[in-house]
Amino acid sequence: MADRAFEYLREAIANRHLSGNGPFTRRSQEWLQREIGCARALLTHSGTAALEMAALLSGVGPGDEVIMPAFTFVSTANAFVLRGATPVFVDIRPDTLNIDETAIAAAITPSTRAIVAVHYGGVACEMDAILDLAARHGLMVIEDAAQALLSAYKGRPLGSFGRLAALSFHETKNVSAGEGGALIVNDPALADRAEIVWEKGTNRNAFFRGQVAKYSWVDVGSSFLPSEITAAFLWSQLETARELTESRLRLWHMYHDRCRDLEAAGLVRRPLVPSECRHNGHLYYLLTPSLDARTHALSWMNDRGVNAVFHYVPLHTSPAGRRYGRHAAPLRITEASSDRLIRLPLWTGLPERDLERVVETAADALRAFMPAG
Repeated sequence: MADRAFEYLREAIANRHLSGNGPFTRRSQEWLQREIGCARALLTHSGTAALEMAALLSGVGPGDEVIMPAFTFVSTANAFVLRGATPVFVDIRPDTLNIDETAIAAAITPSTRAIVAVHYGGVACEMDAILDLAARHGLMVIEDAAQALLSAYKGRPLGSFGRLAALSFHETKNVSAGEGGALIVNDPALADRAEIVWEKGTNRNAFFRGQVAKYSWVDVGSSFLPSEITAAFLWSQLETARELTESRLRLWHMYHDRCRDLEAAGLVRRPLVPSECRHNGHLYYLLTPSLDARTHALSWMNDRGVNAVFHYVPLHTSPAGRRYGRHAAPLRITEASSDRLIRLPLWTGLPERDLERVVETAADALRAFMPAG
């Protein structure tokens, strides 16, 4: 795979087209359109940029509200705050750590314009319920599928449910370009405008297709395209995306099997994946019984050379979250899960002996904190 990446990088340079929207960009976009079945896929320089495009295309502005989980990365909220809208944070489910679809209705007000479904760890939100609720209230659904490439819900690819979706190809993702992302457009009515927004608010693409005599500024937009160098590296990963995902899933299942005894002993809770979800093995986490247990375990593991980490600080508890957002009800599951979660090291190619050491070190840490009896 590394050899192919270098080959494509050399080819991109030889093409003398280093700016965005060249042959590797188009090749990658066509792959995404086939895999997800969307009307349009547009590569971006980051998953954050894809979310910002989605927020712009949603039409939200000052006085509007957008419902989302507080247990997510800041980009989910920032994209809408930049448009002047207010994030309304709701609680998550205790099993998947995804937005609690049963809590959304109570957060809807006359100002609500959209719901953002964040697929945590590549595990699907309960999309049937979310789409039904959105349809009844006339709301747009946007998927933050940053972690969810090649995951599915009831056999349908994640990223294909909302009118818009955002993917990430950050170096932490299963398929990576170092930095990168993609906007997925499922609503054909938004496709042409998405392309204009993507091209800095111009109809440049229409010009190159011969649809207009010259291109000019026609709408709001920005510089969202990645370079062809980024797209070339991404293409080398997309070609092997299924193999990368299978490798990640193999490691995920190894963790899940090795941590079974820890769960049986009451030391942790392992991830839960509903039967209707096909996930991509993006991350593996454990939930400890308490914040104190998590603090002890993280310190113990890192002192012994195991880079275990916590994950999101809930957005509603952050300084910017309190300033720019609100929450309609207590977010008890969000706060408790964030306090107790440990992410274990997981990357494609992680040696099995290292995975075994991670689990042994976690077990030692938790048993030291909560000795038997």
